[in-house]
Amino acid sequence: MKFEDFIKEGKVRKATPDRFMAESIIKNTFEDLKFLEQTKLTELSKRKLVTNYYDSLRSLLEAISILKGYKIYSHEAFTYFLKDELHQNILSLKFDRFRKIRNGLNYYGKSIQLNEAKEIIEELNRVINEIKQKFIKK
Repeated sequence: MKFEDFIKEGKVRKATPDRFMAESIIKNTFEDLKFLEQTKLTELSKRKLVTNYYDSLRSLLEAISILKGYKIYSHEAFTYFLKDELHQNILSLKFDRFRKIRNGLNYYGKSIQLNEAKEIIEELNRVINEIKQKFIKK
């Protein structure tokens, strides 16, 4: 599959780049990340923390896609946006792995061990920082 396929299917649409919307999403995402950093990882919080860190990563990608003139309606399409539009093959594979973990937790009743959640959150943070360094102008 290619990013263009998502456009043809209507899961992505071309739009006018909107710097103000993108900046607002980025600001809100950074605030969310500060909140998440203050939240203790426990048996009770592990699932929500993993899914919320994933959502923060996806939000940053949404802001970048808006700057590039796309409105993306499919989480899977972000994988191909990373690969085909941003030329980030390794990041696209990592994002897709996180997407599948998040879907398992949210939709399929999967559970996660505390140590696994800790490792995933650390890896999500590394990817978020890489995205910030490469694509977010501060």
